[in-house]
Amino acid sequence: MILLLGGSGFIGSAFRRQLERSQIQYRSVSRSTCDYTKCDQLVALIRESKASFLINAAGYTGKPNVDACEVHKADCLLGNAVLPGVVRQACELCDLPWGHVSSGCIYRGCRADGGGFIENDVPNFCFRSPPCSFYSGCKALGEECLDGADLTYIWRLRIPFDQCDGERNYLSKLQRYDRLLNATNSISHLGEFVVACLQSWQQRIEPGIYNVVNPGAVSTQEVCDLIREHLLQDKRFRFFDDEKEFMQLAASAPRSSCVLSSKKITDAGIKLTEVHDAIEFALKNWSRSR
Repeated sequence: MILLLGGSGFIGSAFRRQLERSQIQYRSVSRSTCDYTKCDQLVALIRESKASFLINAAGYTGKPNVDACEVHKADCLLGNAVLPGVVRQACELCDLPWGHVSSGCIYRGCRADGGGFIENDVPNFCFRSPPCSFYSGCKALGEECLDGADLTYIWRLRIPFDQCDGERNYLSKLQRYDRLLNATNSISHLGEFVVACLQSWQQRIEPGIYNVVNPGAVSTQEVCDLIREHLLQDKRFRFFDDEKEFMQLAASAPRSSCVLSSKKITDAGIKLTEVHDAIEFALKNWSRSR
């Protein structure tokens, strides 16, 4: 039995679909049925359900984007910084292994050698290394709450996309924004992300932090070129001149725009598709509904 926190959200729904496809018994938990921000209630649920694993897909990302976190700071702090510590405490009291959906947005740029950030690199886009967005600062604090935790997987997601049109899908967002910031990023195919997370537990790879991103990196311009090639041949994408113009005209919070290394999880035997190939697959199989 797997307990799934945040199963109604964008990431949590992807976990639900994969668990159902894999015929894995699970229980999706909402705060209306169990306030999992309170340790005693979560401990009682874990013991009552006899869970063998827990997935924390709950959090606060803001709508339509992370700029909302600059306004709804209490929700962002609770969902992204406080909750991971509460879940850790409850799982440790019950000796329960678990996985936490974190974010790669605690970094900016790439390593000094030009490579992607690895799991034990110190975050450089957080409250301890400003400037950063409030969202990224809270996600970094959430990981600090899990420092030294046993039986814990920390799965870092970055800019999720897949083949189903939707407001949270990166490929959909690019099609709808009037102007775009051209930046190079690591991104995660949502379906592959979820499968990789579940496999890391099922195959009992060593608990710890994993960058669950598709190998390689891609620029916004490259993604737009692929969208035009495979989906919207007549689409004309417009870009800001630079990040300064983007911040002046379109955003209230800085963006991380970073590259992460996926070597650790792929070396553990978890397969992930090269990022350009994953984008191309999504666009060739584009659907307006799930």
